[in-house]
Amino acid sequence: MKDTAAASRTPIDGRSHVIGLREPPLIEKTIPGILAETCQAHPDREAAVFRAQNIRKSYSAFRDDVDRLATGLLSVGLSTGDRLGIWSPNRYEWLLTQFATARIGVILVNVNPAYRSHELTYALNLVGCRALITAQRFKSSDYIDMLNAVRDDIPTEILIALGEDTPEGFLSFDSLLLNPSSKLDEITASLRPNDPINIQFTSGTTGNPKGATLTHRNIINNAFFTTDAMEFTPEDRLCIPVPFYHCFGMVMGTLGCVTRGATIVVPGEGFDPLETLSTVSEERCTALYGVPTMFVGMLEHPDFAQYDLSTLRTGIMAGAPCPIEVMRAVQAKMHMKGVTIAYGMTETSPVSFQSNLDDPLEKRVTSVGRIHPHVEVKIVAEDGAPMPVGEQGELWTRGYSVMKGYWGDDARTAEAIDGDGWMHTGDLARMDDEGYVNITGRLKDMVVRGGENIYPREIEEFLYTHPSVSQVQVFGIPDEKFGEITCAWIIAKPDAEQDPEHVRAFCKDRIAHYKVPTHIRFVEEIPMTVTGKPQKFLMRDAMVKELGLTEQDTA
Repeated sequence: MKDTAAASRTPIDGRSHVIGLREPPLIEKTIPGILAETCQAHPDREAAVFRAQNIRKSYSAFRDDVDRLATGLLSVGLSTGDRLGIWSPNRYEWLLTQFATARIGVILVNVNPAYRSHELTYALNLVGCRALITAQRFKSSDYIDMLNAVRDDIPTEILIALGEDTPEGFLSFDSLLLNPSSKLDEITASLRPNDPINIQFTSGTTGNPKGATLTHRNIINNAFFTTDAMEFTPEDRLCIPVPFYHCFGMVMGTLGCVTRGATIVVPGEGFDPLETLSTVSEERCTALYGVPTMFVGMLEHPDFAQYDLSTLRTGIMAGAPCPIEVMRAVQAKMHMKGVTIAYGMTETSPVSFQSNLDDPLEKRVTSVGRIHPHVEVKIVAEDGAPMPVGEQGELWTRGYSVMKGYWGDDARTAEAIDGDGWMHTGDLARMDDEGYVNITGRLKDMVVRGGENIYPREIEEFLYTHPSVSQVQVFGIPDEKFGEITCAWIIAKPDAEQDPEHVRAFCKDRIAHYKVPTHIRFVEEIPMTVTGKPQKFLMRDAMVKELGLTEQDTA
C-alpha cells in the first residue's frame, strides 16, 4: 500500500475505493514472538481443548510442547526455509506442528485432508516438501497406503506418522517430542516478519491448485485484526469446527486466539453438527466459526433445542456466500447477536472485509462489512478504473495481507498481482456510500443468456426466501438457442415439499423472467470443497450429462 494515500473507510470521490484505518499499527513480529508474549502474559490460562482427544493444555504447557516438537524437527535434519507438509484432520498434533515449524522457520505446507494420491503427489512436488507429518487415516482415506503407493514419485525424505503402531518406514510423531534445545532461541532470533512461513493451496475447484505463500507478517496481522473486529479478550473461548488446513481454521482461528490469549476449543477431527453443539454448550464457548452449511446443519438438527448456547456472543460465518435467512436464524436462535461476516481469499491471508459488532443489523445481514485496517480495496471496471458507488465491478485489494506469490510460479503470480501490488480477486462486488461491500458473484460464474447478464448469487439469495429451500446453488449450462441458461440445485428443508413447478411459480412476477432457472433439481447434496465452496463445475458437468448435450453444445 502506498503511504501517501489517506485512510478512508468511506468511498473516495464517489468511487468504489476505500482505504483501511492505520490504527492500531501493524505488528512487526514473528509467530514465535507472539506466542512467547502470550505465554508470558497468560501462562496458566487454558490455551487449547481438543475434546475428541481428551486434551487440555495451558499456555505454558502448550509452549513447552511446541519447543519439544521444534527440537525434534531439528533432530531429523530440518532447518529454516525447508518445507514440511501436514496431512491430517483437526488434531492437537496439527496445532503443535503449526507453531513448532514457525519456531524454527520451517515453512508449513497445509495439505487438504481430502486429497487423494494424485493431488498429494502434485502438491508435494510443487513446493518440494522435505518432510511430511501425516495421520494414518481419516474417514475413507488410508493415508499410509496412498503414501506408500507414491513414494517413488515424491521428493519427501522424512515421513512422520501420528498415532500408535507406527508403520514401517515412518517415524513416530511422539518420538520427536524431545527435551527443548538451547538452539531454539538463537534460530527464532534470526527470523524476520517478512519471511515465508506457510503455503496454502487454493481450493482447486478448477485446474491444479496453486501454492499461496504467506509470511509471518501476513497472517499474524490478519489474525489480530479479524479477532479485533469481534472484540476478543483472553476470556473468550472459540469453538473451531472448520478445518485447520485452511486459513479459516489456522489464521482466523488458532492464530487469532494466540494473538489474544483466548482459548482454542476443537470439537473433533471434522465437522459434526451434534458434536459442535455439544462442545459449545459444555465448554461454554463465547464464539463459533463456520461456513453457512455448518450453521444450517446445526440449526436443522432435530436435537438443536436441547443444547444451551447462551454463552455465545460472536463468531464468523464465512468461506462461502452467506444467505441472509441463515444469518438471521444464527443471530436469533444461537444467541450470536455479534456474529460477523468476513470476506477474503487465501491469497490475502485471508480477510479483507468484515462486519463489526456495532454495525447496524441490516448491514450485517446484507454485506460483508467494511474494510480491514491497513488494507486498500477498489471495485473496478475492465480498465482498472474504480466504479461509481453502487455499480458492480471486480474487487481488487492490496496491502500487508497480499501473499508473497504462488510458490514456484512467477507467471501465475504476475497474472494475479499487478505491478502496483493490486491482487485481482476475480470476485464481483458492489460498494455503498458508507463503504459496505456486497459480494455479488464470481466473474467466471456470470451467465450470459441471450445477451442478458445473470449473476447466480442474486438468484440464490432470492430462492433462499422460499419456505422449502435449505440450500441452493445456481449455475449456467450451454444452450443452442440462448448461448447459456440457468440451473438451480436445491436441498429442501426437512419434510418440505420438493416440487420444481412450485419454485417456478414462486419466481413468477417476483424476478425477471430470464432469471427464472430453466432447470430445477432437488438433490440430496451439493458438491463442495472442504471449506464450503460450491463446486459449480461438477454441477454443470452433471447437468450436461443428464441432458445429453453434445460436444458442440458444450463448446
